[in-house]
Amino acid sequence: MTWPESAYKKTETMPSDASQWYYECQACHALLRPKLGDCCVFCPYGSVRCPPMREAGRDYCC
Repeated sequence: MTWPESAYKKTETMPSDASQWYYECQACHALLRPKLGDCCVFCPYGSVRCPPMREAGRDYCC
């Protein structure tokens, strides 16, 4: 995950059974939310798409 405001990076494990809608940056405490059209915070801010999108063979969300 990379936070746009602080450029803070942290390796996180994505949940494989649910979408994660919110995530708080441990450096700047900004709350990340999915961008319009994304299903979770990992799609726009992670280095790979979330498990449901990858399992569906999609390189994009929703």
